[in-house]
Amino acid sequence: MSLRAKLVVAAVPFLLIAGVVGYVWGTLHVSYSSGERSGFVQKLSKKGWVCKTWEGELAMISMPGTAPEIFAFSVRSDATAEKINRNIGKRVALIYEQHKGVPSKCFGESEYYVTDIKLVE
Repeated sequence: MSLRAKLVVAAVPFLLIAGVVGYVWGTLHVSYSSGERSGFVQKLSKKGWVCKTWEGELAMISMPGTAPEIFAFSVRSDATAEKINRNIGKRVALIYEQHKGVPSKCFGESEYYVTDIKLVE
């Protein structure tokens, strides 16, 4: 086997690993959309067997007397999760980014990642 063939054989696994790492990095750092949703946080818990992530639900109520729409979200930052925990039961606005195509539930069960919270008066 020539030196060139050996280099090609050695480079293929490296390129595959680099491609997977690049894809994961891209899905976690490039957002598809971003925005705010307001309502009442009704649940926030740290879940997972190996990878622990904060998972929550926001009850969005459009008009009094109507059934709330549930917005499922994930939180990657413990500091943001603590801010949300301090405001459970209050009307809040969650600032989020949507990341499509994240390859594992290890990074969060939802594609919506909350980055901050605002108290709504």
